[in-house]
Amino acid sequence: MAQAHGRLTLTAVAEDPLALTRRLRRDDGPDLLFRPLRHADAERLAAFLEGLSPESRRLSTFDGYDLASARESCDAIARYDKLRLVLEEVPSGRIVGLLEISLVLHPSDIARYREAGIRLEATDCRFGPTLADDHQGRGTGTRVFPLVRDVAQRFGKKRIILWGGVLADNPRAIRYYEKQGFQTAGSFTDTDGTRALDMILDLASATAPVTARDAGRPLDG
Repeated sequence: MAQAHGRLTLTAVAEDPLALTRRLRRDDGPDLLFRPLRHADAERLAAFLEGLSPESRRLSTFDGYDLASARESCDAIARYDKLRLVLEEVPSGRIVGLLEISLVLHPSDIARYREAGIRLEATDCRFGPTLADDHQGRGTGTRVFPLVRDVAQRFGKKRIILWGGVLADNPRAIRYYEKQGFQTAGSFTDTDGTRALDMILDLASATAPVTARDAGRPLDG
């Protein structure tokens, strides 16, 4: 098993992906598997990236949206500081979501939050979700977030910040993060001139309940 004692590690998850695999039951469409990205996912991940609309790409933080980028993500499994999780439709196997957790903070994040009076620690992590266009606005992000919280805590993290912040002109995303318990920590202007908000979630004070339905079920459950 991936976690015999203590906290999870990226290597342990790569060796035992089932430790973080859950099935989300849905009433309005196919069930979803929440699971770690696998080396064999490159082509399906590429299809997901290539299918994102221009607006979804504008709101995301990926370096590319093609097969080469997908292969790079798959090749990076357990090699660096990032855990990538996907949402996969059952039974088609289509990837409809990519959820990224960075376990190491970027110096620019540390500096911005320091200016806002918040000292980031090694027990903080970054999170960035992207859903396929046809899964946006359907409650998928709300349903899956308790699983994200659980993963962060199993890695020993106490707070989550947004990966690259959230664009200030994206009110739907801001409302979503506020619903999950995130608090605005400040704002900044990116290198391309866009304004974004930094938001942070204290996992110890998160009030959103984790129900059996929301948290999904283990594959043997």
